Amino acid sequence: MTEHTGTGDPARSMALLWRTAEPAAPRGRGAAAGLSVDRVVATAVALADAEGLGALSMRRVATELGVGAMTLYTWVPGKGELVDLMVDAVLGEVVDALGGLAAPAVAPAVAPAPAPAPGGADPGVVEKPAWRDRLEAVARANWAVFARHPWLLQVAAMGRPPLGPNVMAKYEVELRAIDGTGLDEVTMDAVVTLVNGFVGGAARGVLDRAQAEQLTGISEEQWWEATAPYVDQVFDADAYPTVARVGPVAGEANQAAYDPHRAFEFGLARLLDGIAVLVDAAR
Repeated sequence: MTEHTGTGDPARSMALLWRTAEPAAPRGRGAAAGLSVDRVVATAVALADAEGLGALSMRRVATELGVGAMTLYTWVPGKGELVDLMVDAVLGEVVDALGGLAAPAVAPAVAPAPAPAPGGADPGVVEKPAWRDRLEAVARANWAVFARHPWLLQVAAMGRPPLGPNVMAKYEVELRAIDGTGLDEVTMDAVVTLVNGFVGGAARGVLDRAQAEQLTGISEEQWWEATAPYVDQVFDADAYPTVARVGPVAGEANQAAYDPHRAFEFGLARLLDGIAVLVDAAR
């Protein structure tokens, strides 16, 4: 299933995201339970982490909290607002991994050349693109968040992102990764969008594999063992000579038809190579 951010009331979502109008604790069971927006969100995230987004409902979250659904609605008015809060909460982990907003706003795009070697020998100018290290860190931080919260891949958030403090901070630290490279503002935004889109696509491969095993009850290896005899019967190497040459070698390297982790590493390196062309052209 797919959930969408921005389906709740925009004013209520923004007030809850920024905690500018957090409701006062109601008397009775809600007060006794020690509820807060933070606790509601943490419980919903834990539920989605453990059982997937399909298990998420206001009634189920209320049950996990030990309160009635009507009590929960006094804190978060609906599932749309709750999903916004959940997305903003987990994306804060990217900000933390990248050092937070306390990191320098603009760091050198190129690391300093090494000092002369002892004896006065010039080691040559070796420029390390610091922006590349920073952008790689952005990609890996997002990859790690998807690994911890795979349900995030089932939330469509591009068109109407939850503009909470963590989403804003994430965008800020990601833009800083390529600030000072000479890229214009539109291209900087496009690069961040490109990297995030690539990571999400690569991470989806991990989720797809896990879901296939869950739905079928058999592992990837077991599926291939069952399928291989039939492939051997129908496959014609003369008709597909390139497949016959490449397929077995790639399959041995990946230990599968597709290795999402290997694809992520390969794709990230090539993506950064392509961005380097843009950066070099901007200087």
